[in-house]
Amino acid sequence: MGDMVQCPVFVGGGRIEYIERPAPIPGPGELLIRVEANALCGSERGQFYDGCRTTPGHEAAGVVTAVGEGATVPVGTHGVVFLMVYCGECRNCRQGFTNQCLNKQGDMGFSRDGGYGPYEIVPERLFFPTGPDLYGAEATLLLDIVGTGSHAIERGRLVQPLVESVLVMGAGPIGLGVLAMCRIVLGHEVPVHITDVASYRLSLAEELGGIPVDLRSRTVESALSSHAAPDLAIDTSGKQAARQSAFEAVAKRGILVCVGHGEGLSLDVSSQLIGPERAVLGSEYFRFNEMPANLERLRANREYLSRIITHRFPVERLEEAFTTFFAGQTGKVVVEQ
Repeated sequence: MGDMVQCPVFVGGGRIEYIERPAPIPGPGELLIRVEANALCGSERGQFYDGCRTTPGHEAAGVVTAVGEGATVPVGTHGVVFLMVYCGECRNCRQGFTNQCLNKQGDMGFSRDGGYGPYEIVPERLFFPTGPDLYGAEATLLLDIVGTGSHAIERGRLVQPLVESVLVMGAGPIGLGVLAMCRIVLGHEVPVHITDVASYRLSLAEELGGIPVDLRSRTVESALSSHAAPDLAIDTSGKQAARQSAFEAVAKRGILVCVGHGEGLSLDVSSQLIGPERAVLGSEYFRFNEMPANLERLRANREYLSRIITHRFPVERLEEAFTTFFAGQTGKVVVEQ
């Protein structure tokens, strides 16, 4: 294209610098996306504080500005970018499990340049059109908030179709997304307890319809003492103590779904797993083919879900956005171009 653009460089130590680079050109089967917005994620902590070689950003929404040979998405199409560069041909991909690709070629924003730059090169199969009525910051909700949240719930319902109560460990953005999707998918009559130690996030969780549990002043056991044991517990914290508490709290035939990466889980197989027929499941991101249904959920609950976005920054204040986000007094933080 010949144009030069300013791109952020995560140099480490919580600092972001900018360098000038030629605007990228899409190759065969690729799209050039002009990024409109990208949501921050806790998984980028290491990139912000330790530095990285690629441009981060894996929750991007934007508009197609150029297409490579063989690509068919029209220029001007608004959409979002799927995280995982799946092959589309392996056994898992053929069954629709694109989040479990056997030949995964990378992750956008981690091994390939992502959405904090002004442009992003994307394999066409990773781009999901959202329509002209949903773009920018609100479109990013389709990814880690609606997508990851609803996938975790559906993982649990594979084992226990009738979920009458839920426990969510962690009220960060993913936990808030799980809470919101529980309300949307399971119904507002299903009680959802949600834990954290940050007052700001617990207040936001309560505004979204959750029952907050402040772990600074009470335990999960005491918070649930007058309630039925949850059928489904979802850990978004990645902390072993949280997972242990959640697993010990679930009912017979209950399920613990682990979403947050991090620490482990210790259990006695006979007394805690076999006897009560509990299950422990992993939930990794979501499948690409879940997005059409999730788009309709987002459209139908747009105002409610948008309340999870509490801070917006122009991309020029990207470093400030990260500092604010990692201080823990936010919901979802989005930078806009």
